[in-house]
Amino acid sequence: MTFFEELKDDSISGVAYKNINLKKAFISYFANTGSCTIADLSKEFNLSAPKVTNLVNDLISEGLVKDYGKVGSTGGRRPNIYGLVPESGFFLGVDVKQNHINIGMINLQKKLVRVIERLPYKLHNNPESLKELCKLIKNFIKESAVPKDKILGLGLNLSGRINYSTGYSYSFFHFNEEPLSKTMESELGLKTFLENDSRAMAYGEFNSGVVSGEKNVIFLNLDYGLGMGIMINGQLYYGKSGFAGEFGHIPIFNNEIICHCGKKGCLETEASGWALARLFKEKVNQGSSTVLTSSNILTDDLQLEDIIQAAKNDDVLAIDLIARIGEKLGRGIALLINIFNPELVILGGSLSTTGEYIRLPIKSAINKYSLSLVNSDTQLKVSKLGEKAGVTGACLLVRNRLLDLS
Repeated sequence: MTFFEELKDDSISGVAYKNINLKKAFISYFANTGSCTIADLSKEFNLSAPKVTNLVNDLISEGLVKDYGKVGSTGGRRPNIYGLVPESGFFLGVDVKQNHINIGMINLQKKLVRVIERLPYKLHNNPESLKELCKLIKNFIKESAVPKDKILGLGLNLSGRINYSTGYSYSFFHFNEEPLSKTMESELGLKTFLENDSRAMAYGEFNSGVVSGEKNVIFLNLDYGLGMGIMINGQLYYGKSGFAGEFGHIPIFNNEIICHCGKKGCLETEASGWALARLFKEKVNQGSSTVLTSSNILTDDLQLEDIIQAAKNDDVLAIDLIARIGEKLGRGIALLINIFNPELVILGGSLSTTGEYIRLPIKSAINKYSLSLVNSDTQLKVSKLGEKAGVTGACLLVRNRLLDLS
């Protein structure tokens, strides 16, 4: 039985159980610090050198840890330094979008070893869509050539309401009594952790993206819908039931537009990708000119991605409507700044790829609607990771949860 199989075995007890947990603690320590000596581990865990040596040798025999040779010393006998074997374990991340998925894999040392972006997929709340998702994940694993037993866990991002601690999804694939995480585990044979997509994107960006030392950060996922990930003192904030961050459903407008949540007046009804697509189609049907009318795309078939690409090609209608969306978004962001007083607000998601076309009207509205004493301390940046933010976050979160890393 391998070490990771032992971790899942509830029948192990006594000294064997204690040793397994010590090995897990060692792996976590290596994952955080990179490498260390036997003396370092002895001091950290208050254990004798022979005890530590025996446990480290067990991990070496299983191919999880490697002796990297002698470390430099100012005098005396130089100790050996030990560290993880990066390719001894992998973590899978799947970021599900409306019309595609991003899927990637990291090793024990957090290096992204394989990623596929924008793999075509239609998200629908039915068994067929879930089956197709599982098929795409299985194909990715097969094509990766990584042995299945070395993939230690899967992180799955979905939009909407997710309770990561119970594994339930309340917006998609909630037609089984058991948690979606258990359904996925049965289908894929992998320990599965669910996460809200915006929260995972926030975590990816916080650890590997545009964040440089800030601890209090708000990440906004500006896509078809609006999502938010909140980092407070460097930790993800979930709220009581795990649903914190429903930015798109702030009741900010007095309108009669029915939101996807079933209520009226939500920010998402007038300041989202859904709203942009609706406004664009209305304008085209009213006779407004756009470069897209010369394409073979029918008005009803226009996707958010088409409008974003039109803006990047200097389409006046697309640019004008994105600015209008940006101004309304800025009003909502001003509210967040007044409440949270964050060090940094990150704009992510597909709408953020329009760059200054959306950032400038957002910035202008923030200056107009938020308190100047508050917003003067808040930076506004665009995501660095882009499509990789969610995959990176999903991989890191499943790695941290399996290894009990903070």
